[in-house]
Amino acid sequence: MLFSILANLLPIFVSVVYKDGMLFPFLSSTAIIFSIGGLLFISAINKTGRELGTRDGFLIVTLFWTVLGVAGCLPFVFSSELNLSVTDAIFESLSGLTTTGATVISGLDDLPKSLLFYRQQLQWLGGMGIIVLAISLLPMLGIGGMQLYRAESPGPIKDNKLLPRLAETAKALWYIYLALTVVCAISYGFAGMDLFDAVSHSFTTIAIGGFSTHDQSIAYFESSAIESVAVIFMFIAGVNFAMHFTAWQTRSIKHYLRDPEFLFYSFILISVSVVTILTLYFSEVYSSFFQVLVKGVFQVVSFATTTGFTTADFNAWPLFLPYLLLYAAIIGACAGSTGGGMKVIRILLIFKQGFREVQRLIHPKAVIPVKLGRNPVADRVIESVWGFFAVYVMAFLVMILALVATGLDIITAFSAVGACINNLGPGLADVSATYESIPTQAKWILCVAMLLGRLEVFTLLVLFTPMFWRR
Repeated sequence: MLFSILANLLPIFVSVVYKDGMLFPFLSSTAIIFSIGGLLFISAINKTGRELGTRDGFLIVTLFWTVLGVAGCLPFVFSSELNLSVTDAIFESLSGLTTTGATVISGLDDLPKSLLFYRQQLQWLGGMGIIVLAISLLPMLGIGGMQLYRAESPGPIKDNKLLPRLAETAKALWYIYLALTVVCAISYGFAGMDLFDAVSHSFTTIAIGGFSTHDQSIAYFESSAIESVAVIFMFIAGVNFAMHFTAWQTRSIKHYLRDPEFLFYSFILISVSVVTILTLYFSEVYSSFFQVLVKGVFQVVSFATTTGFTTADFNAWPLFLPYLLLYAAIIGACAGSTGGGMKVIRILLIFKQGFREVQRLIHPKAVIPVKLGRNPVADRVIESVWGFFAVYVMAFLVMILALVATGLDIITAFSAVGACINNLGPGLADVSATYESIPTQAKWILCVAMLLGRLEVFTLLVLFTPMFWRR
């Protein structure tokens, strides 16, 4: 609950500065969260001091995102400017914290500044992972946190423990995260944004969230300079933060060029950008090649990193481009980044494993290891990647069927699930702009999809297995 209280403090300050009438909603939310949090803290006194088990880690991680998502909806519920239902408020809050960027709110340009800032801040806090922040604080309460960090980042990722102590690792990553946010805000300012928009959009750019303070998103500014700044920082935020930490520590960028995931990530962005630019150019969607270049590259990087900013009506782009962008979002950003999707490292390992199976057809008795760079990958890791892929696809299909059952057409259902489980935001057809018009049941299904995406599927689904609850 401490994080929910802290999340309300800056919006309260913004409300005072702009005198936008949002003090009561934020103060009321803070009072309710403080009261509930205080009661829970009192009930937990003298019950700390033990090391968390693996099952505790999975449960607490899931509860963190769920409870904070619900607590974060209070300012939306209390705001007289929005008149949101509880379902819509929870949807908006979860979308912010999970950095999905799907919204049920329209008319952003006319909303109070503090409420807009609150939405941006939700994504900034969720971007790096509230659990990582918690890890740096839990040792102060006498609770071990290694299990939480493992549960937050399952799957094949780089060495998690960059520094000897986990709390120091979390703090180092937060310093890098904060530094990138500050540099991004300054860059937006030089590119033409005012102070409020620069800070607000730096939050959601580094968090790879996609919320904006304007209905037109980045297109509102009509500035290629601003779009270029966004592309650069979306690309940086989509890279494994362990790589940024190493760059800061060694004062060198050579390791980027030796990292297979980074190289594959760059290859995907360049390849999809080239296809998009050529298709737009020959379809004569824009009057000049410069427009094609800027709009095409921006939208590809925005989708492939699962940010979700828009500068064009991509839904009306010709041929297969809208689906190509959605497929790029399914691949997503690098593991250990603030992005969503299946993660580039998993896709790379699936390709390598597929190629190995082709080689085995020719040489059945050969021992052919899967390698990342010069390092062989254990078969157990390959198995876990295929397990993740299988569960991801099954969950994807089940939720598509569930959305179709609520009355949505297949294109809307497919893109909505794809946008939410990959923490992207904008979809196709009826959810290309907002999710306001879809049925209530569909919104709850998509809330589950957002949590599945943020917790990388297994962390949430493991709670529903009988084995998890056996002692």
